[in-house]
Amino acid sequence: MSTANSRGSLMILASICLAALVLPMSFTGGAVARPAIGHELGGSAVQLTWITNAFMLTFGSLLMAAGALADQYGRKRLFCIGTALFTLTSFAQGFAPSVLSLDLLRALQGVAGAAALASGSAALAQEFEGHAQTRAFSMLGTTFGIGLAFGPLVSGLLIESLGWRSIFFATAALGALSMIFGLPRMRETRDPNATGLDWPGTLTFTGTLACFTFGVIQGPESGWDSPLVVGLLLASAALLVAFIKVENRVARPMLDLSLFRIPRFVGVQLLPIGTCYCYIVLVVILPLRFIGVEGMSEIEAGWMLLALSAPMLVVPILAATLARWISPGLLSGLGFVIAAVGLQWFSRLDSAASGTEVILPMLLIGVGAGLPWGLMDGLAISVVPKERAGMATGIFNTARVAGEGVALAIVSAILASLTQAYLLDAVDSEIAGLAGVAQQVAAGELVRAATLVPEIPRAILVASYLESFDVLLHILTGITLLSALAVFGFLSRPAPESEASVSLDLSR
Repeated sequence: MSTANSRGSLMILASICLAALVLPMSFTGGAVARPAIGHELGGSAVQLTWITNAFMLTFGSLLMAAGALADQYGRKRLFCIGTALFTLTSFAQGFAPSVLSLDLLRALQGVAGAAALASGSAALAQEFEGHAQTRAFSMLGTTFGIGLAFGPLVSGLLIESLGWRSIFFATAALGALSMIFGLPRMRETRDPNATGLDWPGTLTFTGTLACFTFGVIQGPESGWDSPLVVGLLLASAALLVAFIKVENRVARPMLDLSLFRIPRFVGVQLLPIGTCYCYIVLVVILPLRFIGVEGMSEIEAGWMLLALSAPMLVVPILAATLARWISPGLLSGLGFVIAAVGLQWFSRLDSAASGTEVILPMLLIGVGAGLPWGLMDGLAISVVPKERAGMATGIFNTARVAGEGVALAIVSAILASLTQAYLLDAVDSEIAGLAGVAQQVAAGELVRAATLVPEIPRAILVASYLESFDVLLHILTGITLLSALAVFGFLSRPAPESEASVSLDLSR
């Protein structure tokens, strides 16, 4: 490769890494800004929840569809459209007049993010080969980890100095930089064998996730037996059945379900699901606790979250190195066990605990989650035949991102339901609108909850949150341990030669 070509490829890598940096910052920034957004724009707890979930829902459900469109119409073209739309929607969010308009813009931003990431990853595969390609994708994953690690802190600094709207202006600026670096040098590539988008599969898959997420988020407020919630969950189940039937009949399905007959492939899909429940959900709900319940500033919350996410900068690299001698499946399972210990340690902290007492269990959770995090991308490719690696990667990325959105919805609903149950036991009589109050408390909006029910002392509202959060941590511990057992069962056997070679590549 000539020096000029090498420089151009590096600029393209920088462009796509910028896009990968801004995506997790959009995810974590929205979580840190939620209390400030609620104070200025109001909105119900459900509407505030959608600030994060709307982005994750469209982002996760459309990743594979975006990849198919990039193959057919051109990776560069779709990257240009995706990054431009991402930049414009980010800029528009800075002027959002209401929570509802912000939710809609976040959903559109998720569509743009899916287009940018899917097409950018495909374009990256065309620019590098062999070990250089492995290193390029390792850099992409590291950049994503940097965004997760420092996103809360950067968001806190921006909110305290310039207000919550500055977060969206900053992501717009990064999106614009990504286009400036990459588009002039990126070459157009297509898949000559592309047959177009699997529209029935895309619509039924997106519908399944949308109905399920909406139903779970609405459940604590409307009641799990309400016609709306029951109807949404039944519609989700029906669409899932339709999606499976569609994918088994079309010639080129969006999701090749036959891959799930490979036990090790099933085990790999459990890795992002496990990290969702022991790590990702905490990135979203801990800022609400630190800011809304414990009264920290956004900057203080950002510094605290650094203890949880900073290990993601180091541990994944360590895991890839250890995979030379230890089975990646065994390492991943051990990581989940370590994360479960950290979760249980956190649940046993006194409500007045601060400083090192809180930081240590968060570090342990981050270290544990970092072990599977550093191995699962390589495993996603290695556990299937080489000719099916592209489809396997698409399924894995979809499971990771869509799973994050579903996990957030489920965990938010559990916390709200537990809080409501505690309040029902704590107050002397039935209070109208207690479900909505519980939603506000679970979202960290204690000031607004206290305004709605002045007859309930603030101490009881705080206790309801802390007690419910501890129970939630026990549930997350159980899910994480189950993930460990499943990973041990599916992936702890000695890796085949193809997987071993991938592990070696990741450590370079």
